[in-house]
Amino acid sequence: MQKYPVSVEISVQWGELDALGHVNHTRFLVWMETARMSLFERIGLAWKDQPEMGPILAKAEVNYQAPVHFPATIRCSVGVDHIGHKSFVLQYVLTRLDTDICVAVGRTVIVLFDYTRGSTVSIPEDLRVHLEAATVETSGTM
Repeated sequence: MQKYPVSVEISVQWGELDALGHVNHTRFLVWMETARMSLFERIGLAWKDQPEMGPILAKAEVNYQAPVHFPATIRCSVGVDHIGHKSFVLQYVLTRLDTDICVAVGRTVIVLFDYTRGSTVSIPEDLRVHLEAATVETSGTM
């Protein structure tokens, strides 16, 4: 069992459906982005004004488990999986609220970037503390 520090609920919109009547795969990435921004706000990494340093999405992976149809509400949960020197990995689980079925799992790699210098930077200690506090908790066996 895993416990994620941040979860958001997202109502599926009719316009998110593709020609086959299920949610287009690109929307899952948007839902992950919504959860990620909520996590960033919690840890003080949200975009405000024009900061010198900020996060950049370096990699995104989604493993689709089940199709999503309209109407539905999705819970997208996110937490920190790994913290490196200049980057960290976020882990996601997307679940239909009405059935509690996992519809997708995902991971993103986030790199800290200095916009004035145009290069990556090390994760500051104060941010590292907040990232550690937002780590996905695992209990039991998977």
